[in-house]
Amino acid sequence: MTAYPSWTPAPRPGIIPLQPLSFGIILGRSFAALRQNPKVLLGFALVVQTLAVLVTTAGVVAVGFATFGRLASLRPGTDEFETVLAGSIAISGVTALVLSLAAGALGVIVQGIVVSEVAQAVVAEKHTLATLWGRVKPVAWRLIGYAALVSLIVAVVLGILATGIVLLALSAAPIAIALTILLVLSAIPLSLWLSTKLLLVTSAIVLERATILGAVARSWRLTRGRFWPTLGIVVVISLTFSVLAQVISIPFSFVTMGLTAVITPTGDPEPGEIIALLAGSLLAQAFVTLIQTIAVIVQSTAGALVYVDCRMRREGLDLDLSSYVDRRDAGERDLPDPYRKHIGRDLAVRWQQPGAQPGYGGAQPGYGAQSAYPAPGGYAYPGPDEAAPAADAPDETAPARPAATDWTAPGSDRA
Repeated sequence: MTAYPSWTPAPRPGIIPLQPLSFGIILGRSFAALRQNPKVLLGFALVVQTLAVLVTTAGVVAVGFATFGRLASLRPGTDEFETVLAGSIAISGVTALVLSLAAGALGVIVQGIVVSEVAQAVVAEKHTLATLWGRVKPVAWRLIGYAALVSLIVAVVLGILATGIVLLALSAAPIAIALTILLVLSAIPLSLWLSTKLLLVTSAIVLERATILGAVARSWRLTRGRFWPTLGIVVVISLTFSVLAQVISIPFSFVTMGLTAVITPTGDPEPGEIIALLAGSLLAQAFVTLIQTIAVIVQSTAGALVYVDCRMRREGLDLDLSSYVDRRDAGERDLPDPYRKHIGRDLAVRWQQPGAQPGYGGAQPGYGAQSAYPAPGGYAYPGPDEAAPAADAPDETAPARPAATDWTAPGSDRA
């Protein structure tokens, strides 16, 4: 028998334990979360992505036929032909851009739905698509606005750089080529850095109802001190799906070649080769769409879990989630959203308390200047008007202790 309390693991009511997460847990749960609610996560995302691809492709093809079809009645080399050609290219480009932005807006909505679902899965709740959409709907335009703002900034920066390089190439082509290579190489670490620092924007907008600029600031602060683990998760997931896409594309190229050989054994390109190419392209596009859908889900899930982990470490979100789960399981209803409590709380002090939860190095976090809040185990942390007791403060009610120099060992001759 021992007087020391036995160790108990952190509670795990949902897909993750309610304690700061390790790199492996975040990465593993990002892939495993699909099993939590596949109808909503995979089914909804797959339908939306498929519709976006079909509508975008059909729109671009239809506009292309309508605009470039006029060139068949014109003689090449004439001014009218050149004018119609330029207009057709411009109209097709604008159509493709608009439809791509619309598809991107749908993709952002999918990310918001995934974030909301993962946040509920953390506390072992499973909701319907209608309920999740009800949570995302109030901030849907913020998600779309953020995506549009990022696209606009990227387009403006690329336009300025491209214009400068073209102007430079007119006078010094070697320098322009060297500068282009340097910019491309510099864009890789810059894009990784920005994507990591802004990874939590969607989670902040959906779960905290933050504004666009407020969400950007929140993501920037929450990832402070957690940059490298977050970057590692982003890189591993991106490389995984990039390699997977390449692995799948190679067999489909052989399938297309095989279909072409079967349909056109004499080598006649009319019309069997065209049918084979279309069949192979459609089959490949179907699998690419599936991979892209799963990639969006996994990346969004990883972003939501990183958000939860960062708030656990900086703001004690795990305590809020544990309290919510305990009260819900006790039968309470209409509980406040735990993700919107104590936003921005700074846990600068971590107290050493008996029975501390594992994952903190034996320490329970205090809430600093926030309101008193009961933590698991019955400890209450100081509020704004309460001062934390000093570790070495003397107890005025206890009898005075003799000085260290007044103590003498038994049998000594010291007076």
